[in-house]
Order: sequence, then C-alpha cells, then structure tokens
Amino acid sequence: MTACALPIRLLLLCSLWLGGCNLATPAPTTLPSPTPALPQAQILFPAHNQQVIAGLVFDIDILARDAAQGITRIDLHVDGELAQTSESEAGALNEFRVTMNWFAKEIGWHRFTAVAHRPDGATSNPAIIALEVVPAP
Repeated sequence: MTACALPIRLLLLCSLWLGGCNLATPAPTTLPSPTPALPQAQILFPAHNQQVIAGLVFDIDILARDAAQGITRIDLHVDGELAQTSESEAGALNEFRVTMNWFAKEIGWHRFTAVAHRPDGATSNPAIIALEVVPAP
C-alpha cells in the first residue's frame, strides 16, 4: 500500500461514518389535539320495553350531559321522525334535563330516540327505547 493511499482510505472511511450520522435537529412534531368526548343523552323514563295505553299522553324524561361545552338542545324522534325539540333558555348547560310528552295513538311498537346537541354542533349517540302502545282495557 502506498503512503498516499492510507490517508485517502482513512478520509473515505471517516466520510462514510460521519455521513451515516444525522446531526441535524429533527423538525418539531405537532401532536394531534385530543378529540373531545361526545355529549351524552339518556332516557330516564319510561323504561325500555314498557307498555303504554293508547289514547293517553305520557311524559318522556330525558337527561343530557356535556362537561366540556354544555348542552344547548335535545331532540326527541319517534319512529325516525322528529317529534319534539327543547332548547336551553339559559344557554349551554353541563346538565340539561327535559320532560317531553307524546300522545300514544297508534297501536304497536314505537322507537324513541333522544339526541343531545352541543354549541359546536357535536351530537350525542342516540339514547333509544322501544315502547308498545296497547289498546285501553
């Protein structure tokens, strides 16, 4: 090996070794912001699978909660159709409880769905119960 070749080989080896090291500072990583929890809706009364008598008006007690932004509105759907809406007169509330009513006129099973709404437009998963309207005795 010539005297000139050894320093060139060392220089080449050092270049390869240093080239493999990443001495640059990595760009900062932006962390995604956490997804806020959805509001919650619950039908407190009547109980699921309860029978109600045709021709009567009965109450439906609904509670909605959202600790982040509060609840501004609750919708009640019966058999897929919007039956009633209640909006908070006090603005967004962490707990919003309403009593809605429904006239039981059609005999058979009916599906009741309550949905809570936040000011940002986010909605709860639906709270669902089924009630059977039976003829008056």
